[in-house]
Amino acid sequence: MSIGFDIMATDGAARRGRLSTAHGKVETPSFMAVGTAATVKAMLPGSVAATGTQIVLGNTYHLMLRPGAERIAGLGGLHKFMNWPGPILTDSGGYQVMSLADLRKITEDGVTFQSHIDGSKHALTPERSIEIQHALDADITMCFDECTPFPATHEDAKKSMELSMRWAARSAATFVPRDGYGLFGICQGGVYPDLRAASAAQLTKIGFAGYAVGGLAVGEPQDVMFEILDQTVPALPADRPHYLMGVGKPADIVGAVARGIDMFDCVLPTRSGRNGQAFVTGGTLNMRNAVHADDPAPLDAQCTCPTCADYSRAYLHHLIKAKEILAAMLLTWHNLHHYQTLMADIRAAIEAGTFAEMAAAFAQES
Repeated sequence: MSIGFDIMATDGAARRGRLSTAHGKVETPSFMAVGTAATVKAMLPGSVAATGTQIVLGNTYHLMLRPGAERIAGLGGLHKFMNWPGPILTDSGGYQVMSLADLRKITEDGVTFQSHIDGSKHALTPERSIEIQHALDADITMCFDECTPFPATHEDAKKSMELSMRWAARSAATFVPRDGYGLFGICQGGVYPDLRAASAAQLTKIGFAGYAVGGLAVGEPQDVMFEILDQTVPALPADRPHYLMGVGKPADIVGAVARGIDMFDCVLPTRSGRNGQAFVTGGTLNMRNAVHADDPAPLDAQCTCPTCADYSRAYLHHLIKAKEILAAMLLTWHNLHHYQTLMADIRAAIEAGTFAEMAAAFAQES
């Protein structure tokens, strides 16, 4: 009575798998497009799917405040509401409460806070977070946790992790098991290996459909993130999906796959697209720069997305300078396509047994 996960090939610690949910299958390693407020910004759902995206992410905090989880449930659930028939993962809302809300107060019970939208007061507990995600009909529900800030002392990280583990147990007790749906636990502990090990052990004892690594990509250097993954991922159940939350740049993704991570999400490709940055073979381009004003070439000659097939760098530069909405649409489409092409290449490399070479090449570039 949960989601399925099959590992079909490995190359070192890298895994090629398939996630089975109530709303379809997801090939892993997978990158989830971020649709925080029930939309991937500047994209139609069909366009998102055309990039190769198979699963999107929604957010409990934003959707509970506007338009409301019960309203979405009354309209047929989040899939119908946003016209996305594929799988959806929902973040628990904990990170947004910590980063966006005003006058928040954390207690053993949960968090009380004021909305960043209108200042209204709300309470979010592990039980309420799970209830909201159930109302949204998320295929993958995330435990309610406290995202430990960076930097944090060992004592503060320990208190935060232990609170998150108690909240994880309450989240698991509230979750309603049903076929094709699953609850993921979130490993915390900052940059301290002993705390990460303790968190992984407690989550494994509770038992989850998947295991996320949270509290990284919050300001620590890449080598520190990789060190924590080296120490943490082997402590997670090997037969369940591993999800690195909020990551990241292409080199981060490749390095994390090499360490046994199967799932990723990040606002980087969509946010960058809205701000004039394009991910291309070998790096990035700032399309605001005047050097592109007379360039008839596509963004990336190796890319097969509609943006690269039909539009020049000069035109994209013009759209950005003119502040036309089409600029965000075309660059976001390209960036998501770039990320999904990377994920497809990673999956093919693992299947072919050549992923180590791919990872080594990325490490040299980064």
